[in-house]
Amino acid sequence: MFLVCGLSMLLAVGCHRPLDRQAAAVDVAVEGNRAFPSNIAGRWRADEDGWEFVLAPDGRIVSAVISLGRVRVVPGRTTTVPTRTGGQGIFAPGQWLVHYVPGSSQLTVKIAMDHVQVEMGGSTIEGSSTDVFAGPIDPAQGTWQTLWTTFTKYTGHTPERPSFDLSTDPTYGETKPLTFRKVADQ
Repeated sequence: MFLVCGLSMLLAVGCHRPLDRQAAAVDVAVEGNRAFPSNIAGRWRADEDGWEFVLAPDGRIVSAVISLGRVRVVPGRTTTVPTRTGGQGIFAPGQWLVHYVPGSSQLTVKIAMDHVQVEMGGSTIEGSSTDVFAGPIDPAQGTWQTLWTTFTKYTGHTPERPSFDLSTDPTYGETKPLTFRKVADQ
């Protein structure tokens, strides 16, 4: 009986290697159940605001440079960096998403940061954010025209003001156009 139960557990659970946290932290969806186009893979850098994404051939985000602090973040891993004023910045990513629609060449990337805390000369910003980039991508031209919508839940702390809200509107966020260009790896 023990052998049957043990075998049943083995079959139900399986003998898989541990799940790669980085791969599990990024969901990739392509409409029509197709493969992600490998010609989109590479480094995509925004013309302004510091954003950058490195996409793998399967569509996963390998890393992203986020606008707050221009810090490179790897999915599934907390990044801690020193600030210029002797403090530290902590960036803990949440679940990220890449969604591609082949018929319209629409690429959407969603970057969720579950916790951000940045110390700057006696002041601190902390909270969470979600940034969504959506628009047509043209790998042949090396351009991705997006609308960037940011949803922040930040609180600021200064010696003069112990706590103040720096959040965007929770329904609409803040939106602006942002152009990304494919650049050669460094």
